[in-house]
Amino acid sequence: MTSSIIAIDAAFDSGNIEVLSIAGATARLKIRKDKHSDFFQWFHFRVSGAAGQALELKITGLGTSAYPDGWPSYNAAVSEDRQFWARAASSFDKAEDGGTLTVRYTPDSAVCWFAYFAPYSMERHHDLIAQTATAEGVTYRCLGHSLEGQPIDCLELGSGERQVWLYARQHPGESMAEWWMEGALDCLTDPADPVARRLRQLCRFHVVPNANPDGSRRGHLRTNFAGVNLNREWADPSAERSPEVLAIRNAMDETGVDFAMDVHGDEAIPAVFLAGFEGIPSWNEAQQAGFDGYKAILARRTPDFQTRRGYPVAPAGKANLTMSTNQLAERFGAVAMTLEMPFKDNDDLPCTVQNWSPERSAQLGRDCLGALLEWLDAQPSA
Repeated sequence: MTSSIIAIDAAFDSGNIEVLSIAGATARLKIRKDKHSDFFQWFHFRVSGAAGQALELKITGLGTSAYPDGWPSYNAAVSEDRQFWARAASSFDKAEDGGTLTVRYTPDSAVCWFAYFAPYSMERHHDLIAQTATAEGVTYRCLGHSLEGQPIDCLELGSGERQVWLYARQHPGESMAEWWMEGALDCLTDPADPVARRLRQLCRFHVVPNANPDGSRRGHLRTNFAGVNLNREWADPSAERSPEVLAIRNAMDETGVDFAMDVHGDEAIPAVFLAGFEGIPSWNEAQQAGFDGYKAILARRTPDFQTRRGYPVAPAGKANLTMSTNQLAERFGAVAMTLEMPFKDNDDLPCTVQNWSPERSAQLGRDCLGALLEWLDAQPSA
């Protein structure tokens, strides 16, 4: 069969790629930087006209990407139906063309999609909001709007006294965070789930599935429309730079915060881990014991979580209060934490077909809520 020239497109929700050249089934590509920013790492594009052809897609210039350590041992996500996302065999050569990821894949279909991780589209986000908002006991709130006018959606449920905030996708390219949210909300709104039933008795949940809709739609890795990293805005958010954070933090000031989880993805570390608030000025042993206790419970409940690998701990008094976890722990005395999932595989429990996946992200959302209930049951009475 004679090879035809492929076509590559990215002019759609969360699309990001620039085509440098195409020769048959081989292409040289480049990732577009976040608007008003030098961050780049997220890609999402469509290849057509390639059925039965051995694609060789070379994404170049990655030596200056946001996280160059994210490319070794990484395999690109691929889908032919946009439902099931597998991984395509990929290799990284830092000496080739400024650092090149070569992705090889032979599709059965005439059209296939590639992405840094399985995308979570804004259309799926709106479906999630619509479906959850109709569930019994759920209240919808629009906390504010992004710079491009998109709503900052918040779903609230539960009748308990403990104020629990769950929020995701401050960094829009970390799409596994909204897959986690889908799993967590599926659990919380399931009338037959006894964990959810008890959690709704103990807590008032405030859930923000996507804190950065502009960056998500634009195919950004890390920033909003203004090129601002929202997770460096929590000490002094502004309507001009970070209305998304301002809206969420103002709502938190109204309710207070007892427990908070900020959901993310990590480019380089092939593991699931938590980062805490060590180093905040008001740190105390009881607050730290709460965080350590939650980690221990989660590690026991799911083999997808571990405590050996993670980020360095900030020294006493040196925590960065512009980051949400530190700000919330300092501002409210909350047990706050950042959950990180891998873009690569989970090396402790690898999956050769999908590596870390949307399905495992959603399952982790359910597991985190199970751990939360066990943790609450071990706390002193409010």
